[in-house]
Amino acid sequence: MTAILKVDTIQDTAGNNIINESSDTITIGASGDTTNIVGTLQNNGAALALGSLTMADNWRLNADDATDAAETDLDTGWERVDTTGQGTLGSAMTQSSGVFTFPSTGIYLVQFQIYYIMSGGNGYGRAWIKHKNSSTYTTLVSLQNYQIQNESMALCVSTLFDCQNTTNDTVVFYGGSGTNGQVIAGSTSESRTAATFIRLGDT
Repeated sequence: MTAILKVDTIQDTAGNNIINESSDTITIGASGDTTNIVGTLQNNGAALALGSLTMADNWRLNADDATDAAETDLDTGWERVDTTGQGTLGSAMTQSSGVFTFPSTGIYLVQFQIYYIMSGGNGYGRAWIKHKNSSTYTTLVSLQNYQIQNESMALCVSTLFDCQNTTNDTVVFYGGSGTNGQVIAGSTSESRTAATFIRLGDT
């Protein structure tokens, strides 16, 4: 035998609404209440990851790159980290000629670190994160710092990026100084010049 219970509101013994339905919206509990879920909360059969990140990815330059201009596009030598002890989470970024494409729309934390080794005269190092939309480039964040001869220097910049379209909303990274003898350091065993992507939530 099948039974159907039709109600709009369920109350506790004190007369407080604990489940309420109105205009196709179901409200469980009231302001200040604690709702305990025993088991798995699902959305259309798929478990929800509430309050947790679902995507984090990390890439690096796998070899040194000479700075050939005051503004150098880092368009070669990228690899996804694979050293023991380093990890990633969820869907990977994709990369082609230094252009990074996001796996889904959303708000992302994008971090970029660049490591310079100077063997020539005094100079400066630079770091950029840029938004690439088709052939249009927009600087999101940039940093420049002075560097002394024969010393190393690291720069780190970050931004919150709003990816509204995975085809058009991509990012690229730039360095450079135009100083002879300056090298952007890379490695296939450790992250020297690297980028990190963390999806924080929906756009």
